[in-house]
Amino acid sequence: MRFFGLVAAICISPAGIATAGETRIAEDQTPTGKFMTATEIRPILTATKGNWVAVREYGGQDLVYFTHLLSWRCGLHSVQYSINGGDIQEFPIPECPADIAQPNAIPDDALIYLSLDKGVVQSVEIELLYDDLGVDSAMFERAAILIP
Repeated sequence: MRFFGLVAAICISPAGIATAGETRIAEDQTPTGKFMTATEIRPILTATKGNWVAVREYGGQDLVYFTHLLSWRCGLHSVQYSINGGDIQEFPIPECPADIAQPNAIPDDALIYLSLDKGVVQSVEIELLYDDLGVDSAMFERAAILIP
């Protein structure tokens, strides 16, 4: 599997997308009890790796859902993906406000899926950058993530 080569020193634009210039540092991993650190979410995302993304055929399109990753996004710096071995892109993940009761709740206006032409998605590669600068990745074939 080819992958994205994230490194500890990456740059982040104001929108939170990796660019050239700034350096990310590992965040404090003291457990919060709210699943807001890599230490807290990594075991969950590791155990549920097969659910990171899903594909659904709907309305003449392939919809690639990132809902599971969004539900556990606190503790992540970024989610990158590639469809069919194509260009690497960043999937936008909303901020996690620590001052609310459920910071992992997906905001109503969050993008939760991508729309592509029906039948186009044959594989999806995912790479996660945790807030402790750890990386995990997976590659999924269409048949394994297709929602009936």
